[in-house]
Amino acid sequence: MTDNLVSTEVAAEPVGRQATLLADAWQDLRRSPIFLIAAFVVVLMLAIAAFPGLFAGWFGHGNPRVCQLGHSGDPSSAGHPFGFDMQGCDVYANVIYGARASVSVGVLVTAMSLVLALTLGSLAGFYGKIIDTLLSRLTDIFFGFPFILGALVVLTSFDTRNVWTVSLVLALFGWPTMTRLMRSTVLSVKQMDYVTAARGLGASDWRIIRKHIMPNAIAPVIVIATITVGTVIVAEAALTFLGVGLQAPAISWGLQLANAQNNFQAKPHLLVYPSVFLSVTVLSFILLGDVIRDALDPRLR
Repeated sequence: MTDNLVSTEVAAEPVGRQATLLADAWQDLRRSPIFLIAAFVVVLMLAIAAFPGLFAGWFGHGNPRVCQLGHSGDPSSAGHPFGFDMQGCDVYANVIYGARASVSVGVLVTAMSLVLALTLGSLAGFYGKIIDTLLSRLTDIFFGFPFILGALVVLTSFDTRNVWTVSLVLALFGWPTMTRLMRSTVLSVKQMDYVTAARGLGASDWRIIRKHIMPNAIAPVIVIATITVGTVIVAEAALTFLGVGLQAPAISWGLQLANAQNNFQAKPHLLVYPSVFLSVTVLSFILLGDVIRDALDPRLR
């Protein structure tokens, strides 16, 4: 009975503290106009990426594959608010459908990097010694490759580059930062009294990591992951613009920017609209991560 009571108190301490911190953070976020605006834009872009057909049909015919060469490069007109590209395709429909590939790459890369970071960072921070040494040297090796340059070199070896191949390559070079952060956070959390007490009560390593360390160490990594979505979207657009990212028949903002580079002075609408959507989306993810980070930082209270 005594052991069960102690175990309950040990488990309740970090959970209660974490719940209070999250409740206070949520109260701050609800009153932040930056958070509300950024969250609205992020949710809207996720909805557009998930259901592009729903949004593409609002102001036009909604099919990015229907092209009319007779309208090549034409400006805005009735039913075509963003005009036409050089192939006579509706720019608005292409921008809306381009959100799916661009946002999907950002989310997939971040999700894959996050899974690796949580797993490897927890193992390195919790066990230390040889495991920590090996994983630290592995992350150092990947830190030696610049993110864009490393992805550029690897992607040139692929004959076909779609959302999955681009996401896998970007994730290959995107996990070390979150892994290093997770490791440092786990190193701090595992020194807490409730972890020591759980170990003294005979809890297994897996239970300690899952129940006590992971919930109290994951918040900073989630914040960085939110920001990472925006940076990955920019990276995909940059690689596609350079000709080593997504390939047609895929539709993405990066491809639209690449196709507009030779005609943007005479046809600025080819560059302006995908650029605005790209910039607003990336800025919203970054601002959302910054605001959440500030709200979860107890030193700012």
